[in-house]
Amino acid sequence: MKLKIIFYKNKLILKLKELQAEFLSLLKNKYFYLGAAVLFGGTQLNFFSQNYLLQYTKNNSNLPVLSDLILDNIPLWDIDYLYDIFSLVSLAAVIFYLIHRRKYKLIPYLLLLSGIFQSVRGIFIVLTPIGNPPGFDGTDGIFNGFSMIELGVYPSGHVGISFLYFLFAEDKLYKYFLLICVLIIIFALFLSRGHYTIDILSGIFFAYAIKSFGDKHFYEKLTS
Repeated sequence: MKLKIIFYKNKLILKLKELQAEFLSLLKNKYFYLGAAVLFGGTQLNFFSQNYLLQYTKNNSNLPVLSDLILDNIPLWDIDYLYDIFSLVSLAAVIFYLIHRRKYKLIPYLLLLSGIFQSVRGIFIVLTPIGNPPGFDGTDGIFNGFSMIELGVYPSGHVGISFLYFLFAEDKLYKYFLLICVLIIIFALFLSRGHYTIDILSGIFFAYAIKSFGDKHFYEKLTS
């Protein structure tokens, strides 16, 4: 029994040392800071754009509310918390994938792609200032859509980022799990009226386009 405890203890110590070495190596990688900067900038652009839309609505300017073929023909369920929960689950899964499969060199690339998506979304939600679907009353609980401001619908950030993680993972087990997360997020968004159908579909297409663009122009440089 003692030998087993010593074995697992030594194994844990070696794993922690490996993580420490990889983390220090990551801190020396200039592309890690590039990816982190792009992600930070994209996230800030999203908040800025949502604040702009908030001020726009406060000035007695209403954002247009659209009809939707699917939303108009399905029930309304108050399950908005699900798409926030599974967005966090998909983030945790992709982080665990990077550590478990020792894909540390892919971290700068993932940060960059996520930042590009956030930047593109931050621009498009202002270019297409559409109001939330009828029936959406804001996210309940501690999540509140990760923001006190829930404006800007096109494209869906929840769907786009989670689908980007799905495309990013190469391991079949993680890929299947991330796909389940994407489907649950889409299901919850539809039934809670979190997004229009076009927002959800565009989130998928935007993520695919950004991943394809990144694979062609950035992948080799950032992961070598």
